[in-house]
Amino acid sequence: MKKILELCLKNGATLAEPGEFTKRAFLNGRIDLLQAESVIDVINAKSEKEAKTAVKQLEGELSKEIDKIKKEIMNVMVNIEVSIDYPEYDIEDVANIEVENMLNSIGEKLRKLEKSFDNGKIIKEGIRTAIIGKPNAGKSSLLNAILKEDRAIVTEFEGTTRDTIEEFITIEGVPLKLIDTAGIRNAKDEVEKIGIKKSKKIAETADLIIAIFDSSKELDDEDIEILDLIKGKKAIIVLNKSDLVAKVNETDARLKKFNNYIVKISALNKTGIDKIYEKISEMFNLNEINFDNDILITNIRQKNFIDSAIENVGKAKEVLLKKESIDIVAIFIKNILEDLGNITGEYVTEDIINEIFSKFCLGK
Repeated sequence: MKKILELCLKNGATLAEPGEFTKRAFLNGRIDLLQAESVIDVINAKSEKEAKTAVKQLEGELSKEIDKIKKEIMNVMVNIEVSIDYPEYDIEDVANIEVENMLNSIGEKLRKLEKSFDNGKIIKEGIRTAIIGKPNAGKSSLLNAILKEDRAIVTEFEGTTRDTIEEFITIEGVPLKLIDTAGIRNAKDEVEKIGIKKSKKIAETADLIIAIFDSSKELDDEDIEILDLIKGKKAIIVLNKSDLVAKVNETDARLKKFNNYIVKISALNKTGIDKIYEKISEMFNLNEINFDNDILITNIRQKNFIDSAIENVGKAKEVLLKKESIDIVAIFIKNILEDLGNITGEYVTEDIINEIFSKFCLGK
């Protein structure tokens, strides 16, 4: 194959650049930038729902919504331009009322799109979930039980896991990135200390923490340290080893002080695992996301321009409220149009285009 490729190149063929065919389609006006970005999302989709969301963008659903907002703005901009060009006609008051109504309308639509990013991010990137706890609390056993395979080494010896193990599963069509971490304790071994430091860092940045405790033992200072790590974070407290005599249960005030999401399981017998899924679904409102009908923002570039457009809506309304010249209001409205144009690719720079398509595989 390499010989054939070399021969083709020698006779004038050129290697396709990353995303070259999609890029050509965008530059030739066959698709907009939102649709071009969705191509890579379809390729990289880790779940059926992520793929469906990407296909909806590829079909132009988000583009149509952006176009509707732009048309709503342009319908009012006509009267603003008339008001600016022909001040002798007394239509400014009429224009001001139209502008105010338009800004309220598009502001609401933009905020709805902006709020959709949280759900879009979950669908695209998954819920980054750290499993933390003391050595032998059952972290690796829980990971194996969820994955239904022996992915992590489980022994009766403490400190077996010294580095992170990462795996993906899906819950109700949403990817869950599970990270099994080193057991947190006062370790003397230098390698184990590095693993524990890494565990704490992962817990700080995770979207969700599953804090697992051995319910057959009394809570000690190391357990309390783990509870401190989940303070103020989205977390589920898992009481493992429910097959043994319990010395800690879900009514324990020390646990409820930190979190009300408490689940009893037996990782060994693989019982109670579904309750964890239920708590995750409840915590992230997964049942409320309408994957079939909702338009979701899944891209941080798109979200940033939506935020900028919302900010310009606020500035335009502020100027309007102060009853300043309609010319100044028009500046911020044009900024909104530019923000929306950046999303669809009308005003996007060559550097941004190159950056977006550099993430593609060769060709595509």
